[in-house]
Amino acid sequence: MPGERLAVRGTSEVGRFPGAAPPTRVELTIHKDGEKKLEEGGCRRWFKKMCPCCCKRQSNTHDVTDKVEFVKPPAPTPTPEPAKLTVENGEAKEMEEMKLSVCSVDLLSSKTDQNRKEHHTELFQGDDMIIRRGQTFQIEMELNRPFSADNDKLHLDLKTGPLPLVSKGTHVIIPLVDHLEDERWEAKIVEQNGNKIKLSVNSPASAVIGLYGLTVTTSTLKGVAANTYNSDKNIVMLFNPWCEEDAVFLDDEEERKEYVLNDIGRIYYGTEKQIGARTWNFGQFHEGVLEACMFILEKSDMPPSGRGDAVNVVRVLSAMINAQDDFGVLVGNWSGDYSDGVSPSAWSSSVEILRKYHSSNGTPVSYGQCWVFSGITTTVLRCLGIPARSVTNFQSAHDTDVSLTTDVYLDENMEPIDYLNSDSVWNFHVWNDCWMARQDLPPGHGGWQAVDSTPQETSQGTFRCGPASHNAIRSGQVYLKHDTPFVFAEVNSDKIFWQRNPDAGFTQIHCEKKAVGHHISTKAVGSDERADITHLYKYQEGSEEERIAVETASRFGSKPDTYSTALAEDVLVEVKMEGEGPRMGADAKLSIVVKNLSSQPRRTTLHSQVAVMYYTGVLKGTIRKEQIPVELLPNEEKTFDWVLPYQQYQNQLVDQAALMLTLSGRVSETQQVVANQTTFRFRTPDLNITPLGDAIVGKEMTAKITFTNPLPRMLKGVVFRVEGLGLQKGHEVIVGDVGGHSTVTLTEHFVPTQHGPRKLVASLDCKQLTQVHGVADIVVLEN
Repeated sequence: MPGERLAVRGTSEVGRFPGAAPPTRVELTIHKDGEKKLEEGGCRRWFKKMCPCCCKRQSNTHDVTDKVEFVKPPAPTPTPEPAKLTVENGEAKEMEEMKLSVCSVDLLSSKTDQNRKEHHTELFQGDDMIIRRGQTFQIEMELNRPFSADNDKLHLDLKTGPLPLVSKGTHVIIPLVDHLEDERWEAKIVEQNGNKIKLSVNSPASAVIGLYGLTVTTSTLKGVAANTYNSDKNIVMLFNPWCEEDAVFLDDEEERKEYVLNDIGRIYYGTEKQIGARTWNFGQFHEGVLEACMFILEKSDMPPSGRGDAVNVVRVLSAMINAQDDFGVLVGNWSGDYSDGVSPSAWSSSVEILRKYHSSNGTPVSYGQCWVFSGITTTVLRCLGIPARSVTNFQSAHDTDVSLTTDVYLDENMEPIDYLNSDSVWNFHVWNDCWMARQDLPPGHGGWQAVDSTPQETSQGTFRCGPASHNAIRSGQVYLKHDTPFVFAEVNSDKIFWQRNPDAGFTQIHCEKKAVGHHISTKAVGSDERADITHLYKYQEGSEEERIAVETASRFGSKPDTYSTALAEDVLVEVKMEGEGPRMGADAKLSIVVKNLSSQPRRTTLHSQVAVMYYTGVLKGTIRKEQIPVELLPNEEKTFDWVLPYQQYQNQLVDQAALMLTLSGRVSETQQVVANQTTFRFRTPDLNITPLGDAIVGKEMTAKITFTNPLPRMLKGVVFRVEGLGLQKGHEVIVGDVGGHSTVTLTEHFVPTQHGPRKLVASLDCKQLTQVHGVADIVVLEN
């Protein structure tokens, strides 16, 4: 478009997209309602390899690695003169062999340095190297002489745990590469000044968290013995909720500030009609707290190799916060006698408790109750980088026999039978929510997970609870791990009264359906107000969806016949999709098929809900709810068209453009519960890449990349990324805004450097449209 500017840039060395490239020459046109041409000259860069025997290199001035100024280090006397490296007519001549060694390593770890700021760890006290996985970080080294890419080798070793093993991910060997790629341990030299080099190091988003020791190994290609340098400073690796590939990724910046970075919060207590609040100092960045969290991980039985899995880490921590069976952090006491410790109500901070536990080498601290256990759990999870919050449930049930009901037993005279009435309902109970993907569960069960460190019941032999998916709790899918039945009973069990019969059996005489799970509360994002999140744990009390969830859950408990079972299960529901499914920018059209397999008529109402879903299975939010009444004749099959207009989803989608459609209902005649969950995504257009001209090493060729915006709206901030190994280095082309249904044409000029079959890969990225990419196969001939 007239007046627009086209920018080309190498990708950032720090943060989400590693790798660098010099500018490349591109031409761009955007067409809509006639041809409008945008063109701006760039700079051409090419690199030509000659026969190895010539040992000559040709390059242009844009190559940042082909011209190295070597500085001769001063020679101590009376030792022999060190090796001399000279640059003469572009040809390096080795005058004498000299061993390469590391003199010092700077981890750039102060609170004001680049690493701490970009990894959101500058709030931690001290100048330790604290970084987050899945993101590049920088280190600087001083060598005894200039580094030569042609003659020298260098790699890093990171080790964690008592017995580091490469196979377990606890010994990481980081090679030096020319280009950084996502999801790998790699390092690249990004600056060189005399004897000093600066490395950009990349880590995968699945890396083991914890304390690492760093070793740098240097050698030469001539086979001279290697030198090793052990850094005197360790590296602390944390989870990364800012990284899309990390299981704990949280895409809302305000929520990240609240659930990861906020070190002060509110914890609620009291009764449902008299809700009190107290301020709690989580203090996850306070001096000594990170060390205490590392100590807790070391003291647990979890092997270091398991610390890359957020689900595993949270489960272990829920056990380690209480001291019931593993000498964990805090001793629970509900006796009223706290004379040999601190009263639970006297605490208002996690810091003192955690530092005391660490300084005493793991002596449990006395005493705590549920809100103290929750406060400490919030601190530890936020400190390690897992989004977390303290949650209070009023009228909280304690189910002791996995019946999924709160049971009250009465004798023949309607008097309570005390020894049988072990279930209870607490005025309030405080636990935690933590945010993560659940790739160990079916899609749709990521997001908020309940975890409880208060010792109530054992789970797999240990006092711990969770993480349990909110979505599984809400829908009654209590067969999904971990400890979902217990949390379900806390928030949504019915209180059932049983009377003893003369024959010693029991008969159900009353059911109180709204007895537990009221005003589930947490601190609001960005304020000290109370946020009611009951709807995340259960459907509206008394609704058909809530009743279905309760009865579904009970079938997996110790009393599966508490509620009436279906007389028959002869109605089926399925969702069908035509072809490759809906396309981005158009209405989504699916078909809901309901079949009656019986010889009797059937009636039901299907409750339909469609929600946006991340590729990790985390649900972002519901777009639309509706009810579909269904009446079927004997052996009849009906198909209902289900349409989601573009206007209803256009501003809702996230990176993978996926949705989940949930259907549930109850058949009136038989009480059968029918349910179906279907995930689908909107297909995005491909980039069309057309090579032009012959592909020959050392000769310029072109390729046209075209893209048509499928949406009737403008795409903001469009960026192309183009790369081809052996063709050209990766770079970005900033296109800017692209109007609705407009076509973009990008012309790439490049010089192949390697012969053989190659692939030119391109992708388009913008907030409104992702997963747009294309590839062209190019066979490069030798010159």
